[in-house]
Amino acid sequence: MYFCFRKMTSRRKTDHLERTAANFRQMAAFPATVCGIMNESEQVRRLRLAVTHPDFSFKAGQWVDFFIPGMEKVGGFSICSTPTLLRREGVIELAVKYSQHPPAHWVHRQCTLDSQVAVRVGGDFFFDPAPLSRPVDLLLVAGGVGINPLYSILMHAVDLQRERLAQGCGYEPGAVRLCYSAKSAQDLLFKKSIIQACQDFPGKFFCDFHVTRQSHDVDPEIRPFINGGRISEQVLKEHLQHTAEDRDTLCYLCGPPPMIESVSEQLQRLGVARDRILFEKWW
Repeated sequence: MYFCFRKMTSRRKTDHLERTAANFRQMAAFPATVCGIMNESEQVRRLRLAVTHPDFSFKAGQWVDFFIPGMEKVGGFSICSTPTLLRREGVIELAVKYSQHPPAHWVHRQCTLDSQVAVRVGGDFFFDPAPLSRPVDLLLVAGGVGINPLYSILMHAVDLQRERLAQGCGYEPGAVRLCYSAKSAQDLLFKKSIIQACQDFPGKFFCDFHVTRQSHDVDPEIRPFINGGRISEQVLKEHLQHTAEDRDTLCYLCGPPPMIESVSEQLQRLGVARDRILFEKWW
């Protein structure tokens, strides 16, 4: 199974558990230990969590309920790493933007190496093709920290491509195109590893960065991939024109609700069937 589609509804901001009450989630929460902390940007902190229980697993694109001892509020953070990293090292990664929301505030102000938390996987927004599934093209459209689940999906497709080349079998991804918008180049998370993946597999993986506040101190290696302005309908049209006519295209969207609603409407005007447009809103 690749995905589950949810209808867009109200923009009202609600608690994470209330907002996701209808979503799939694991029955149990699993203990996790913070084993790495790094700053992904000025406002985003990246956590590495060791989760060693053999029953813990996730699909690229899913999130976790994040339980902090002694805190009533439960966080909801998308996993930005891949299932391969979990299988290989017993680790998942979260990229958390600073806010006054208690779980996010704790991540930025109180979390330390060896902090003990618990996580429970949930979410119906994921990419999990079976080894013999028919290849599909992916168009990933991200806004701000909405890149997190799409980065997991992108890098999962990269892992599948590497496995296919190394073993000569397994799922073969179609073309994967990432269209990612942020306020500035500094706010584009994971940009160097995204570019590296596209350079490792030219003709298979593509990235297109958009910034709404252009800066003049952009790394020369990044500059060729950056365009000014928001993601427009014309930009989406150009990406869709490069997808294969003989393959299905799935469009995964994640970002602020107004952006997701606008992009979904634009894609439908461009002829993409509604059930081919999959989304996850962040609030």
